[in-house]
Amino acid sequence: MVATLSVIWVAYHSIHIGVGIGRSPVQHLVYASLSNPSITPGRRKAGRWSSNQLFCTASLVVNTNTSEGKKRNPVKPGDKSKINSKVSPHRAASAVRLLRIEQGGAFADLLSADCRENAIDDEMDYIQRTLGFRTNPLDARNTRLVTDIVAGVVRWKRYLDYLIFSLYNGATKVKNMEPLLQQILRIGVYEIVKLGMPPYAVVNENVTLARAALRAGAGNMVNGILRRVASDREKDMLPLPKVEGDNRSKARALSVKYSHPVWMVRRWMTYLGQEGAIQLMEWNNSPPSFSLRANSGRGVSRDDLVLLLNKLKVPHELSPHMTEFVRLSMGLQNVIQAGLLKEGICAVQDEAAGLVVSVVDPQPGETIIDCCAAPGGKALFMASRLQGQGSIIAIDVNQARLRVLEAAAKVQFLDSVVNACQDDIRSFAAGASIRADKVLLDAPCSGLGVLCKKPDLRWKRTLKDLEQLILLQDELLDAASLLVKPGGILVYSTCSVDPGENNERVESFLTRHPEFIVEAVHKYVPNEFISEEGFFISHPTKHFLDGAFAARLFRVSI
Repeated sequence: MVATLSVIWVAYHSIHIGVGIGRSPVQHLVYASLSNPSITPGRRKAGRWSSNQLFCTASLVVNTNTSEGKKRNPVKPGDKSKINSKVSPHRAASAVRLLRIEQGGAFADLLSADCRENAIDDEMDYIQRTLGFRTNPLDARNTRLVTDIVAGVVRWKRYLDYLIFSLYNGATKVKNMEPLLQQILRIGVYEIVKLGMPPYAVVNENVTLARAALRAGAGNMVNGILRRVASDREKDMLPLPKVEGDNRSKARALSVKYSHPVWMVRRWMTYLGQEGAIQLMEWNNSPPSFSLRANSGRGVSRDDLVLLLNKLKVPHELSPHMTEFVRLSMGLQNVIQAGLLKEGICAVQDEAAGLVVSVVDPQPGETIIDCCAAPGGKALFMASRLQGQGSIIAIDVNQARLRVLEAAAKVQFLDSVVNACQDDIRSFAAGASIRADKVLLDAPCSGLGVLCKKPDLRWKRTLKDLEQLILLQDELLDAASLLVKPGGILVYSTCSVDPGENNERVESFLTRHPEFIVEAVHKYVPNEFISEEGFFISHPTKHFLDGAFAARLFRVSI
């Protein structure tokens, strides 16, 4: 599903301790357990440490040595007096966020979008717990830098590691380098190679961070590698793998050059060709842009939203496809901080998601079931189209995400037509007697169409995940079809660009359900988005929107 920024942010908290070589046995246990589910199974749940377990273990950890052989006093989590003013705040915060993403499973987009009043204090607490000291507070400029650096490092991780390990003889594999040192090196290389920051400042600041958080030897290593990277970049001699040989070899080289998993590159080369795969990876590695949807449920028009954006001095342009939408290339944080989302004036939603709602074509008085509704972007947009008449039955298996949907519905004055139901659509359909005018199945999918906005998702997905999702999509489609009345509409959608999750799933469904036929979407979306089969397809490199798919299926018989 296409994720939509909600009124209430879900906080993901996990605690990580960054230590250096010469770790105590307990420190070795913490790091080994983070990376190896087989260690201390009695202390773990489902192969993952809970925050409480990790904090209890981490509280035993003491950095016993610095480079001078002196003992370092542990810093209590509540002690805010120990500030290292020599360390760059944005680099320290970036390193800690990257550890949380890579080892704790946090999501980069949620961390960046956390605008709670105490978010900065929480960030400082994480820095203290992880590094053993606090830095000066993050100002607005540093906060933006953290967001940009974290997203960029996550996107370019494979390429950055290739450069680092081309110059680092101490290890041949990523897993052999301690996590915090690796993140500091990635930050430094990214700043030099991709952001073009002055090398002397990048080297000096990251060396200072490594020495303060780890030891002098780590600082020396950072100094050597970053200076070499800066020198090779200036001479245009940075190493790159050659794209040659058979398709397997080319995919491996391209996966390094454009920093994507090999399995994705091979799959895209099969479907899109080599040039098409490269264009898609270039899009995924570009800075994301966002769209705002004016909330008509509160009587807010796009013109009203534009006036507010002008007052905030946020650059924008009107969507050529959707009359409720405005495009932003920058300034989203200003919109959030001004309270426009919190007050329900607008929602962050990609136009591709809006066009899926256009394929559904909600009309006043209709009963519409949204089968996998949370966190509610499409459900709320459909509700606004009902103009207070009709009903959206929003079903989702996740109760917490449904609460987000319900809270957003109240803020947007749509709660009178939105009815949330916590259930698995498969069990709901088996026991329900209701038959709806329209049913939307915005199916759980790989998210391969939104990798630009979700930079860490590429590293979380595997080919096995995709295969399992395809099986789930078939099951959900079969269940959703039971809820459509004769003469009604079933819309199947994803935020994927993979044919295996899109048109192939529809073709498979139609062989099992002859009572449904494809209804072409020509009346509902612009022609440039319509495939030969009559499906809606948004492709990032063609339309410069999120990748998305939707099929409109008409039920012709009981």
